[in-house]
Amino acid sequence: MKESASPPPDQAEAPDPLVEQADGSFEGEPRVLKPRRAAPADAVRPTRADINLAALRHNLRALTRTVAADKPAIWGVLKADAYGHGAPAIARTLERAGIDAFSVALLEEGIELRAAGITLPILVMGGYYGPRHRGLEDALEHDLTPVLYDLEGVDRLAALASQRERRCAFHLKVDTGMARLGASLADVDALLDRVASAPQVELRGLMSHLACADDPSSEATALQLGHFSRVRESAKLRRIEPAFCHVANSAASVAFPSSRLGAVRPGIALFGISPFFGPGAPFGDFAKELRPAMRVRTEIVALRTLADGDRVGYGHTWAAIGTRVVATIPMGYADGLSRALSNKGAVLVRGKRASVAGVVSMDLTSIDVTAIPGVRVGDEVVVLGNQEGPLGSAAISAEDIANWVGTIPWEVITSISRRVPRFYREP
Repeated sequence: MKESASPPPDQAEAPDPLVEQADGSFEGEPRVLKPRRAAPADAVRPTRADINLAALRHNLRALTRTVAADKPAIWGVLKADAYGHGAPAIARTLERAGIDAFSVALLEEGIELRAAGITLPILVMGGYYGPRHRGLEDALEHDLTPVLYDLEGVDRLAALASQRERRCAFHLKVDTGMARLGASLADVDALLDRVASAPQVELRGLMSHLACADDPSSEATALQLGHFSRVRESAKLRRIEPAFCHVANSAASVAFPSSRLGAVRPGIALFGISPFFGPGAPFGDFAKELRPAMRVRTEIVALRTLADGDRVGYGHTWAAIGTRVVATIPMGYADGLSRALSNKGAVLVRGKRASVAGVVSMDLTSIDVTAIPGVRVGDEVVVLGNQEGPLGSAAISAEDIANWVGTIPWEVITSISRRVPRFYREP
């Protein structure tokens, strides 16, 4: 098994100060900065996230087979640092595996991928933040495709295109029922009229986002797809025919073939987690085909034997009943081990589950290992993923953790903080 680590990003420098002028503009141009992830070469404590790149490629193939009948392009969503997996290394792997394009939420995320050498198209879905921000300028400078949703954004892009004496492409986002970002259905005709009259800009993509695609029984998705179809017809009446129409996330790509259109935007499924979860979740066969790409592990750094009535952690919320053996692991809520797991979560030690004892601290957590024979300092502890141990094999999934804390698997994996180094494996 080969193991590698992504190179550490440059040390962040202090940004140049911006001085607001009387007209509301700013003097000086800001540099886009990124938080620095913990570098594997600098890691001292044993807490780490292992990323299985073979699993990532497997999941891409599984998604490709699922949507093959409709032949959409696959645009991997790598927002939030590739769902916590480390965007540069994930993007390089998927690019080599033949994915068609990438989507991110933030301009900074797109710039990070370009700095990592990614040459595929990158769509910045987070939108345009207005004339007081340099979002469109920086997007054009780094060959990123912006998503716009109002007249101001289209006008600004047309002006920048004129300054550069080139035609600039963008995607138009329409709000078909999410009520988040996107042109309202009442405003979309005026926007399309403006696009049709602006030769400086090219409407390369028309997009929306589905709110309830993870619930195949909901009527909301059909309603949204109907709205989107009518917007496409309105564009066609104006002789606007975007190269790509796209609405489908991971769930819609599987559950709603009619949503696949010209491209799909899978995110969570690429990383081996089904978008359908909970009791009686549909598409179980698809879920079984996926392979989680992230495994989070650490080690026991201390052991202590407690007498009956001894208490553990902040607030003394956990009390020993009889003689108990408690271990300490060097991972806490600052690393992504949610404080909501206090007294109800579990980890894996020697192939068996050990419950969280007391309140999860910022950097350390206590676990009850009384029922695990042979435990010792230095034993591996798995917080997320599989473990093969001398006492058996077991797994803790992102869905398990989500159920314990009352959230969703998306939040579980994106919460693994940047101070936990990512190690990339090629099994």
